[in-house]
Amino acid sequence: MPISELNDALARYGLRLRGGFATDSEVDRDVLAEAPWARAVILVGNVGSELWDRSGAEITAMTDPDPLDQWTRQTIDPIARSVDGTALYPFDGPPYWPFQRWAERAEGVRSSPIGIQIHPEYGLWHAYRAAILLRNTIHQPRREHAHPCDACVDRPCLTHCPVNAFSVDGYDVDRCVDYVVAAQHDSRSCSGVGCLARLACPVGADWRYQADHARFHMKAFVKARLRARERNS
Repeated sequence: MPISELNDALARYGLRLRGGFATDSEVDRDVLAEAPWARAVILVGNVGSELWDRSGAEITAMTDPDPLDQWTRQTIDPIARSVDGTALYPFDGPPYWPFQRWAERAEGVRSSPIGIQIHPEYGLWHAYRAAILLRNTIHQPRREHAHPCDACVDRPCLTHCPVNAFSVDGYDVDRCVDYVVAAQHDSRSCSGVGCLARLACPVGADWRYQADHARFHMKAFVKARLRARERNS
């Protein structure tokens, strides 16, 4: 399947091809141990709320504890097979596949001060949902661009969290989760509109998630963290 047809297949679900790279015998030993035949890795993801517009109803109708993960696997596995490839997912693990490192190689993105990788056009409003290993090499040149955060003096993402969960020292995930749970009935809180620190970022404002899309992700995030707490208690 040509890359253009693969893009069309993904677009039907609100997904996009997010770049790729040729495998390297040294750097990608983990991938080649799984699939010695892999000659390239291409990333699949979403931008803005395109995914939600096309597939949100189907995702929310699923009964799995992690409906987006279930939907992603059911959607991407057949597409990967159609190009004689294999799909890998960021939620498979531990150990987990290094999607952040792959995104840096594929699109040149880097982390923002709050940990989410920032894209020069889409800002913080994008995600990588899967990777597809291909048997043939591809020509997907990486676009070089300046890191948006380098020119951001005020860094509002670090000052708009209601409980100061983000700082130059890192991310206090427990403080974040406790606040979101306590404020879940406040329509102006992170539960109602999405992460306030993320919303404060001026980059890619036109791609911000729709409110119901943002609420879905916040709810899923809190559920996952609370389950992790139960397992570790």
